[in-house]
Amino acid sequence: MAGGTGAWFVMRPQEIDADFQGYVEGYLIFMAPEDGGRIERLAVDSADRVTQGQLLFELESSMQVAQRNEAEARLHQAKAQLADLQAALQRPEQIAILKAQEERAKAQLTLSRAELDRQQTLFERGIAAKAQFDQARTAFERDRAAVEEAQRQIEAGQIAGRTAEIRAAEASVQAAEAGLRQAETRLARRRVVAPATAQVQDVYFRAGETVNPGQPVLALLPPENRRIRFYVPEPRLSTLALGTLVGLSCDSCPVGLQARISFIAREAEFTPPVIFSEEERAKLVFRVEARPLDSAELPIGLPVTVTPIGQEAGS
Repeated sequence: MAGGTGAWFVMRPQEIDADFQGYVEGYLIFMAPEDGGRIERLAVDSADRVTQGQLLFELESSMQVAQRNEAEARLHQAKAQLADLQAALQRPEQIAILKAQEERAKAQLTLSRAELDRQQTLFERGIAAKAQFDQARTAFERDRAAVEEAQRQIEAGQIAGRTAEIRAAEASVQAAEAGLRQAETRLARRRVVAPATAQVQDVYFRAGETVNPGQPVLALLPPENRRIRFYVPEPRLSTLALGTLVGLSCDSCPVGLQARISFIAREAEFTPPVIFSEEERAKLVFRVEARPLDSAELPIGLPVTVTPIGQEAGS
């Protein structure tokens, strides 16, 4: 966007001077928050010089901080759930250990079954007491339960369904990470920094005031965004071209300032209200802009005299 202060000049219709009268114009960068809110801190003021990345202002952000913290907690929870599911899946060597335990349990169950059969036979013949028979039956039930438990542990470590659960948990972690990134982005947008080295040209709002999304809080003017704007009569337009060097002079300007023409309007800036004649062609003026060399920091609106030098870019 462009901003600046206009200037005026008087051109004598029948006289064509070698110089042109112009003024300094500036293409301002209007700094506005993406989200609205109350300005908590204004870190710069008019005429301050700022560097790229320097804080300009920040909005009140307590809600965004809370949202970021909530998203962070949600991510920690999702990661913990994923870790629990992954821990439940046994590695091959752990499965081998469980199978060895199962084999030992089966061997013990075989012995318990044989002892139970023997005690049952003795009890039925009246040789063994019932207590011995009950003890053998209890040992058998215990060893059978041990075998079943070992088998369940092996199955739990090998269940294919756990893979789907883990994938769902991984998706939850990814969603939580995305949520945290969004929350951090919203929080970061509460701080507005300078996009380039520049000078603060205007400040429109102060700390404590509320601004809407996209509403400029201040304006920056990078040195390279200055232009010299002047107007050229139609008869002399053909003497200028893009890249032509022009000299600059003013009451307070240092000697030797130059600028290079960067824009020439295709249509007249001011057209007479009547059909012009040959005598009135000098009233047609075209807007021309030149970029100051060496990023000369001339004040916006400063009247300057422009003198064509005639050297074009690359010549």
